[in-house]
Amino acid sequence: MRMKIEEAALTEEVLADLIRLSEDWEAEASCWGYRANGRADIEGNRIFLAREEGQTIGYLFGHCFDSENMKSIMPEKSRCFEVEEIYVIPRRRSEGVGKALFEYAADRMKGEADYITLSTATKNWKAIFHFYVDELDMTFWSARMFRKLNR
Repeated sequence: MRMKIEEAALTEEVLADLIRLSEDWEAEASCWGYRANGRADIEGNRIFLAREEGQTIGYLFGHCFDSENMKSIMPEKSRCFEVEEIYVIPRRRSEGVGKALFEYAADRMKGEADYITLSTATKNWKAIFHFYVDELDMTFWSARMFRKLNR
């Protein structure tokens, strides 16, 4: 089996794949507050797909913006590519699919953006920090945490 990573236009077929996969992701309940996508969540984003034998096994989508109030990490008005979502089907995780998607998108965004940014709400923060910090060489910027108080 040979995986292919490509940038894709938002066709009805691609939209249906992304919505179906996001419904699977929502059912996993692996991220705090994640809900499946609709058309409006996806439109206007750059879309990158990992495909194998005609099946989408992962995706990444995001958009460019100019930074504001991020001076502690980059010059004001820096051009950024914000990864809105990166998802790999469960049976293909830990095989390099997510890394390949990220690196492909990063390569495609060179010349259009100076930074790649993202946020995560995963419940498995140890694994996701290993992925983003150790494997993708991203720099940790901030964290928001919570603790339930018992009465």
